[in-house]
Amino acid sequence: MQQTISVIRTDHIRSNAEYFASLAPTQKLCAVVKADAYGHGAASVAQALRPTADVFAVALVDEGVQLRHAGTDKDILVLTPPLCEEEVLRGGLEDLIFTVGDARDYALLKKVSLKYGIAVRCHLKIDTGMNRYGFTRDSLLRFLKGTFCENVGVEGIFSHYCAPEKRDVREKQLALFLKCYEDATYAFGPLVRHISATGGTLSGAENHLDMVRIGIGLYGYLPQGFSLPQGTLKPAMRVYAQAVCSRSSPRGYAGYGIMPAPEKLSVLRTGYGDGFFRKGGICNVNNLCMDAALLPVLLKKYAYVCVFSDAERYAAENGTISYEALCRVGSRSEKIYVEG
Repeated sequence: MQQTISVIRTDHIRSNAEYFASLAPTQKLCAVVKADAYGHGAASVAQALRPTADVFAVALVDEGVQLRHAGTDKDILVLTPPLCEEEVLRGGLEDLIFTVGDARDYALLKKVSLKYGIAVRCHLKIDTGMNRYGFTRDSLLRFLKGTFCENVGVEGIFSHYCAPEKRDVREKQLALFLKCYEDATYAFGPLVRHISATGGTLSGAENHLDMVRIGIGLYGYLPQGFSLPQGTLKPAMRVYAQAVCSRSSPRGYAGYGIMPAPEKLSVLRTGYGDGFFRKGGICNVNNLCMDAALLPVLLKKYAYVCVFSDAERYAAENGTISYEALCRVGSRSEKIYVEG
């Protein structure tokens, strides 16, 4: 097979989810499957987590629509605000839950709901210090003085820790968030509160509120600044590539440039076009082309080689984070799902 193959352990993903559910047993668990479930395949991951997850979260309306069409019947929260009427209409017809980060986001939902006669659902996003998007407390208070539409159901309120590993920063953000929640209840009544992703969930029960959002932890990894006993979480993805050819004592050079060819040389059908970093390479060898990798070993033609199994180590070698590594290397691969 010309494509790389990502072998995804759905039992590992489910085990990881169950671990986080055990930390917050009375809260809802929101499984974050944005960016095609961090490269693992959103539809299949959602199916595997159907017994465990209460809600799924995506980044884009298109992702949410695709997940709904794949058979997901649970709530789907779109974590970024919509940018046009078409997105609100498409998402509303699929019963997605929108993010409202300012008064204009709400006005867009209201406009579409009245124009097309549909009900839409949303959660308010509060900026407690990350400065991506969301209401500040002042802008929230101004917004709450306005008039609201019965067709737009405000069901939740959330924020995001910018440094969950730092207790003082986390506590300031949580205190501000709870003040904003109290303000919002005067207009909307009780709302589902959530602020913790993987790191916040690991930081104590006071951060769990009504729901926790687990992203990177589902796939077997942790945010920077956190650790767990070895074996607590189980990485879910391994990537394999096939050998195209091998040569003994090749003449000339290996790949682009003027690197002398080694005495033994094999070519794998994978490269930076498959999401691997050209600088970091694979298997401790950085001689990558877009669609080929050259290794100084002799391999049998068609043999499979594991080229990725530890996202954290690979990310550290390339000066990035496990999130990026996972999203990249799964982008062009054929995915095979296994249990056990």
